[in-house]
Amino acid sequence: MEKLSHWEQKGRWIVGWWDGIKQHKITRYKRMVMRHESYAIQLKAEIWAEWERHKEGLCAFRIEKWTGKAFTDVIECFEAWLITKEKRKPATIKGYRSYFKCWIKPFFQKYPVMLHEIQLDTLDKLLDFIKLSGKGKMNVMMCFHSFMDYAWRSRRIPEMPPFPEKEDYNIVEPIITWLSEDRQMAIINAIPEVHRPIFLWLKYHLRRPSEACALKWEDYDEINQVFIIRRSVSARELVESTKTGVEHIIPCSKDFIGHLPTNTKRFGLFIFRNNRARRSSKRYTNESLNNIWRTACEGVGETIDLYSGLKHSSCSQYINEKGLSLSELQIITDHKRLDSVKKYAKVEVSRKRALMERGKIIPIRRVEDGQE
Repeated sequence: MEKLSHWEQKGRWIVGWWDGIKQHKITRYKRMVMRHESYAIQLKAEIWAEWERHKEGLCAFRIEKWTGKAFTDVIECFEAWLITKEKRKPATIKGYRSYFKCWIKPFFQKYPVMLHEIQLDTLDKLLDFIKLSGKGKMNVMMCFHSFMDYAWRSRRIPEMPPFPEKEDYNIVEPIITWLSEDRQMAIINAIPEVHRPIFLWLKYHLRRPSEACALKWEDYDEINQVFIIRRSVSARELVESTKTGVEHIIPCSKDFIGHLPTNTKRFGLFIFRNNRARRSSKRYTNESLNNIWRTACEGVGETIDLYSGLKHSSCSQYINEKGLSLSELQIITDHKRLDSVKKYAKVEVSRKRALMERGKIIPIRRVEDGQE
């Protein structure tokens, strides 16, 4: 049977909680030694109120909230949480470690609080402490949210604190940068012919460069002429799943079929091979693709990055040059939500101007007195 009591010992007051198995002794209230009985009485009232709420099913009760024991240090607990995430994709765990090293650990070293003491005011202060763009701030805070959720499910904290609202991040939606098909093809044609197939594949199939680097011959169904996207490259490591963890079946474009390598099956597992690569597998890497792309851009006077020049440009071309609807583009790209492709519907200025001109109201010519 639970029992709450307090007594004086050596000039300080102690609050005891008996949980039926063990006697828990609490010697501090709000981090201060209880020199007066009034502090012990206040602490008892606080503990008892929490216990009553727990019995009504309104919250979880953990005496560690007041004893300060059992994994309540934020930094120590976060480091233990990181160990549980080792099976995540290499890029994900690399990001978590970076967020912890650069922002989370320095913040809690500067503003030390116990894990159970973290509330919205602490999280607002953490948000202001992170000196990144709005999207960068959100990435760090979402990482910390996952950590706090784990702490709550592990019963290390009595409840999950509210996090800052999305509006607090001041995220500005970037405008998609893209090229017309003529300019895009000018860059691709400036790429040496030996490297051109993988860039054409990216243009016609609207996938991520990391997925093209990981594409193997076993992922191509030659009878049905479809690619099965089921692996990727994360932090330079080949992983046996896509970024979203979902497999995609992509028909081979008729415009690409003639560029499919025919001399690589007997030399390696990967469809696209870079003979200058140091790896024994000879697969392309994101770095090598970016280097080849930048060199080709310099040759034709363009400055667009690889992702924008291929996936963003091809998606935007479907909407703004070829007249597809958003729902049709969603089918091609295999996005789950229509919102994910709306960014490609931001048409170019020339088309907006043409539509505005078409929609102009023709003014009615006034007829002067005495004229017909």
